[in-house]
Order: sequence, then structure tokens, then C-alpha cells
Amino acid sequence: MRTAYSVSTVRAAEQALMARLPEGALMQRAAAGLAAACADLLRRGGRVYGSRVVLLVGSGDNGGDALYAGARLARRGAGVVAVRVSPGRAHEGGTAALLAAGGRVMDVGEVAPHRDWGGHIDLVVDGITGIGGRGGLRPDAAAVVEHYAAHGVPVLAVDLPSGVEADSGEVRGAAVRADATVTFGAYKPGLLVDPAAERAGALRLVDIGLGAELPEVPDLEALQYADVAALLPVPAAESDKYRRGVVGIVAGSARYPGAAVLAVSGALRGGAGAVRYVGPGGDAVIARHPETLVHAGPPSRAGRVQAWVVGPGLGDGTDAVEAVSDVLATDVPVLVDADGLRLLDADVVRARTAPTVLTPHAGEAAALLGVPREEVEAGRLAVVRELASRFRATVLLKGSTTLIATDAPRTPVRVNPTGTSWLATAGSGDVLSGLTGSLLAAGLAPRDAASVGAHLHGLAARHASDGSPVAAQDVAEAIAAAWRDVRA
Repeated sequence: MRTAYSVSTVRAAEQALMARLPEGALMQRAAAGLAAACADLLRRGGRVYGSRVVLLVGSGDNGGDALYAGARLARRGAGVVAVRVSPGRAHEGGTAALLAAGGRVMDVGEVAPHRDWGGHIDLVVDGITGIGGRGGLRPDAAAVVEHYAAHGVPVLAVDLPSGVEADSGEVRGAAVRADATVTFGAYKPGLLVDPAAERAGALRLVDIGLGAELPEVPDLEALQYADVAALLPVPAAESDKYRRGVVGIVAGSARYPGAAVLAVSGALRGGAGAVRYVGPGGDAVIARHPETLVHAGPPSRAGRVQAWVVGPGLGDGTDAVEAVSDVLATDVPVLVDADGLRLLDADVVRARTAPTVLTPHAGEAAALLGVPREEVEAGRLAVVRELASRFRATVLLKGSTTLIATDAPRTPVRVNPTGTSWLATAGSGDVLSGLTGSLLAAGLAPRDAASVGAHLHGLAARHASDGSPVAAQDVAEAIAAAWRDVRA
């Protein structure tokens, strides 16, 4: 499992570790790992010896890490120039080490007329701001970043791209867009959550010995294949369809019968022992999935289920309002999506004794909180936590990075690492709802069901698209392949 910790937690761990180490030892560990990552990137384009590296250096420890790493590269024959973004202010020890190794140092005002190497550069290293940076880059720093970005060479960020918010993943101004980021000791939340994550590129964690100093419970976590495989509900020899889980689907309308088909598709391929469908799309569902158990409704009279999914394509008529109310009155887990979210009574959700899972996209989350959509997209981590707290529910916030939060105290937010932009297609959320509902019915805890569902959904989209456009039904049909990937 990949875990991330807040800035305050990382700094406390660093202080505890530095108290037991010789002065400067922690920075040297970081610099060694950074230099190794730089060398790997340089070798992909040729070699370290004779390469040309520019370090963009701020006044903090990130700049020191970059300078000491630059010294190591210079001793291996690379040409290294450090540009001090804060004129005259850079880590003194790192500056001395770089100069002693044959590197050069200049201030930001000297960049524009600088013509060394005929404009040829092999790598830019961003060491401008550290994990405490706030509010985006200052204009002079943004200008020098833009100058070197124009060279079109790889950019490697030190700890995190300068200008992004480490704790929240927000980008509140100009920021570096890196091809790779080398982070030290622990991942920071902003490296895993958009919009900051999309600026980080490939991530590489350098172990500097913080492990023993970090708390057991992180702020964020991302399940990997092994974690998901351990949670997958696999039927035993004595299993029957009821033991495997029966999920009820309340979806679709005369206008949107396809939503019913897609939600049922996700549920069937998610491993449900049986699917009970309630709604006006019964004929369309049976035509596509004859194994479905169809009922005219209301949901409470459809028969035994272990979990309900309500909302996809439901509309907002009287029947839809009554269906949502009926489902929320049950004593089994309920997943609410799409139109169901618009028909929620927050007090009813908070009063439920059985678990509730909400699966909004950014627009739906904005409506639930009464804020602009832009605010949701800019601060996804804060939003998913607020929704979980306000509704006392598990919340799966869909988007460029899918986040799962619960109202339980001291419980990390989960971030799904398998998403793909090809999922931005009509109906893919309906498939995810059915898939996650089937996992709830199989007995997974709401947080686990949402996490596993999102993980499989993302993998299925990758299988279905293979780099080409994909439809929601294609994603549903590829869930089995995603399941095999995880268990392989």
C-alpha cells in the first residue's frame, strides 16, 4: 500500500530522526537518492558524463538537496549550473559543494542573457520551494521556470513540484509541471491528489530512514494490486447465490433505460450472486441480462437483498423520490448515485443505522455542498472529507483522481491510482455504481467496497480502451479482465 503523510507529520518525523543523526546526514541521504534519480533520467537520453543539468534553487532545504545532488553529478562529469531564484540566497553548504565539484552558480537575473552550451540542456531540476510552499510561485520564479520549460527537456521535481500545495493537492497559482518527482521519506498528499498530482509526473520515493518515526495511521493511502486482491470476495465451495450477495438496483427511467442496463452490467460482473432490478427499464435489462430478477416495485417489496444501489438515470419525478426514500428506509447498505443524490434528504442519511455510500462527481458534490464546481475541483481532498462528515457516510468522489473518505475518526482517505481519462464517458459512473454495489452485497465494508470498485473500474477502462475511445458497456465487459489482473 502506498501511504502519504501531512507536512506537519513529516517534519516531526524528520526532527526526531535528525536528533539522532550527525548534522547534515539527512540531507546527504536525500541528495544521494536525488542524484541517482537524475542519473537514471540522463542515461535514458544518453549518459551522465558530458550531460548538461540546470538546477533551479530556492533558499530552503529543497534547494540544498538539489545543490548537493548537483555536486554528485558534477563529480561524474556532468556540466551543472545552479540558478538561485532568490538572488544571493541558497544553501551555503550545498553551494560550496557544487562549486568545489566544478559546477557553477548564478542568480536569476543572469538567466536571460545566459548562452552557455548553445542553449542545449539535458535536465532541469526543480528545487525552488519545499513542502511548506503556499500560494503558487512568485512572478520571478514563475518566469525562470517558463524560460527553462521552453527547452522541452525533462523536469525533475525535488520532493514535490514547486508551487503546489503539499497537504491539499491544490494549485493556487503558477507551478512547475514535472516529468518526474523524487520525494523523501514519505509521499505527501498533494503527490497523489489532483490537480497537484497531474503536475508531479512519475513518482519515486527515496527512503531516508523516516519509517520508524512516522505514525501507524497515514493521512492518505492508495491500494495496490495485492491489497485489492486480499479484499476481493471469492466464492467458497459451499457458496450459493445468496451467500455471494444479492444486490438490488433501482435505476433507469423511460428516458434513460440504458442507465439500468449499465448499472446491472456492473453489478453482474462485480461478482454478485444475483441482481434484483426495480424500475421501468425491466424489458431492456432482461433483453441484455436474462439472469436478472426483475420487479415492478416498490423496492421494499422486491425481495431479499444485501445491498441497494439507487439513482442512475432515475430522473426526478414522484416515482423517483419515493424509490429513494424507500431504499434509504431499509436496514442494509445503500449506495446513492447520480439522480439519487439530488433527491437526498441529508437528515435521513445521517439518521440511518446501516451504511450509506455516496458517489458524486464534481458537479454533484458542488450541489450537495452548495459551492461552485470550481471549488470542488480545486480542493478535492477537503471536499471529500467535508461530504463524509456532513452526511455521516462513505463518499466516493469521482474525477481525475477518485477519492474515498469516511466519517470514522482517524481513518485515512483513499485515493485510487488506476483511473484513466477514458472513463470520462456517459454511463461509466452507472457501471461503477453497480460494481461497487455488488461488493457491498458480498459483505465488504463500505470503504473497502468503494476502493475496490474504483480500482477495478479503472483497470477495466484501461483494458477496454487500449489507448482508444471506449464506451461504458465496454468498461463493464472488461471488469473480468481487471479482476484477473488483480489476482494474477
